Amino acid sequence: MLKIALAGNPNTGKTSLFNILTGLRHKVGNYPGITVEKKEGIAFLSPSKQAVILDLPGTYSIHPTSADEQIVFDVLVNEKNQDHPDLVVYVAEAENLKRNLFLFSQLRDLGLPLILVINMIDKAKKKGIEIDFSQLSALLSVPVIPISTRKKNGIDDLKTAIINHSCTATEPMVVLSQSFKNLPCEKIRGLFPQYSYYKSWLLTTYAKPGFLSKEKITEIEAIRSEISDLERYHQREAILRYQKINEILQKTYKIDRLKGSDLRAILDRIFIHKVFGYVIFAAVLILIFQSVFAWTSAPMDWIDSRFAMLAELLKYKLPPGRFTDLVTDGIIPGIGGIVIFVPQIAVLIFFISILEETGYMSRVVFLMDKIMRRYGMSGKSVLPLVSGTACAIPAVLSTRNIENWRERLITIFVIPFTTCSARLPVYTILISLIIPKKSYFGLINLQGLVLMALYMIGFASAFMAASVLNRLVKREALNFFVAELPEYQLPLPKNIFYSVWDKTKSFVLEAGKIILSISVILWFMASTGSRNYHGTELKAEASVAEMVQNDQMTDTEEIEAAIKLENSYLGRLGKAIEPVIAPLGYDWKIGIAILSSFAAREVFVGTLATIYSVGDADEQTETVRNRMRMELRPDGTPVFNFATGISLLLFYAFAMQCMSTLAIVKRETNSWKWPLIQLASMGTLAYIVSLITYQLLK
Repeated sequence: MLKIALAGNPNTGKTSLFNILTGLRHKVGNYPGITVEKKEGIAFLSPSKQAVILDLPGTYSIHPTSADEQIVFDVLVNEKNQDHPDLVVYVAEAENLKRNLFLFSQLRDLGLPLILVINMIDKAKKKGIEIDFSQLSALLSVPVIPISTRKKNGIDDLKTAIINHSCTATEPMVVLSQSFKNLPCEKIRGLFPQYSYYKSWLLTTYAKPGFLSKEKITEIEAIRSEISDLERYHQREAILRYQKINEILQKTYKIDRLKGSDLRAILDRIFIHKVFGYVIFAAVLILIFQSVFAWTSAPMDWIDSRFAMLAELLKYKLPPGRFTDLVTDGIIPGIGGIVIFVPQIAVLIFFISILEETGYMSRVVFLMDKIMRRYGMSGKSVLPLVSGTACAIPAVLSTRNIENWRERLITIFVIPFTTCSARLPVYTILISLIIPKKSYFGLINLQGLVLMALYMIGFASAFMAASVLNRLVKREALNFFVAELPEYQLPLPKNIFYSVWDKTKSFVLEAGKIILSISVILWFMASTGSRNYHGTELKAEASVAEMVQNDQMTDTEEIEAAIKLENSYLGRLGKAIEPVIAPLGYDWKIGIAILSSFAAREVFVGTLATIYSVGDADEQTETVRNRMRMELRPDGTPVFNFATGISLLLFYAFAMQCMSTLAIVKRETNSWKWPLIQLASMGTLAYIVSLITYQLLK
């Protein structure tokens, strides 16, 4: 099949076009570098014609100075790359056509077959922009197709152009060799006689391409040593390209500036104001975290009760035995412990998607850049940090659009401090146990305020850690932040729905694999012991008989089950670590939940659900929340009191308990050094803070 690459600057609607052509769902946003890794899908161009579509990262230049640009460079320059396209569909935006054509001119001079797509043509007419598409096509020597991805106009014309595409013009758009004096042009051309001059120039001056032989790289380095001021030639190239672009647009592009609306300027003066901008951002965060509780309490209670009813029903319908115990005490409580939090995760992702779709998130990037630089990061670091509230793994991957390695490393290191959706199940169940359900002024929910405070603690911790790293990690050179502020637009409901659906489904399925396996293992360990376990059963029965005889306990089945649990494999493991965690206010059951949640934080609730289900022999199955509320210490006081609850909340706020994130950090930093430092430093900080908190509050 025909292999097509979608290329272009960020925020031109490239990924929206990918969704339309392929029917696949992929994240669409309005901030720079949203597409970090290339995506692939099948497009039906006609009933008998199909094509493979590659969605390349949005970039402003072919020069590989960041991870995003390196992907574009490798795919488009290396003809032996498995993803090297037969055709490039270059997506530009009508209002920013001049800047968009810079990268286009580079791809044109590489000799790639091209189709130029000009998107958002519906908005261009409203802003007084007129484009002569036929003359522009003639001057660029490529087909030019106007489209609107929001209204799906021009898509059939694009499919027809793809089917009828032919080889691109051989003449370069910008002739560099005539303008680059005092350069060894013949040597550069002789290195790669099969390529265009510009492609040879790229390979010679910009990188050490991994697909070239050692001998060829040696020749390249020899030629580079003859070029005294390479940066000056790079600047000269940019000047020549924009001169050519201006010459073409003077003949084909007109704009009536009186016709355009100044609404964007008015909104920008408000949203990026040096005072009101921060106030509005804080108000948006308050709205999000209030909604996470206010909108989701009813569906969460419904899910909680239905899982309890399901466990009770199966316990009644299935024959007694190990399999029934596995299903009702292991699998159902474990899965229920994560499904109950789907509404809150979905609401959180819903709001983040709206902020991205409208273009407001890019204003936050601009607004926060001055603050972020004090801590060794840039405005682009805000996006990974905010994305970390959904999941740290894609947040770490999204740092690839940060060109400066030092800023990227600091951002990667501090992302796990932000409160991800995996912490949300732990936070919400503990908050509901220790914080009263009160509202102030009929609007402000106390539990929502506590949740927001935990998010703020996460962000504050991230900035403090960044401040420390900013002093420890050596700065190589000064760098500058450049970001695009896209047009404001109403979010498309379809894009919002797909974003919420995909991320929520991914969270549940990925967490579900871990939770299901851990739930089964925990159930086995909690219901099985060593050789002396059967002796423990006899002791439990004797203890029960003695307590009943002394009128100390009437619920004989529950105390018998509790004694068996304490002497099982799981109970003994918890008892072994109890001396270490007791100063934090935790008993051995909480210790087991903390250990198991190193695989994934959200396992904490499922683990407690499994443990309490095994330890509870009551016929009337209770929800995990009520069971935690009724759990008592040996002295009769509640286990989950205020001091223990706050201690646990702070432990999970600081601890690095996600093995998947550690693996991703290792891959992105290409070293175990940084993930191990993360694990040790965050774990130590969590223990110390929780210890101090409990000792002060108890």
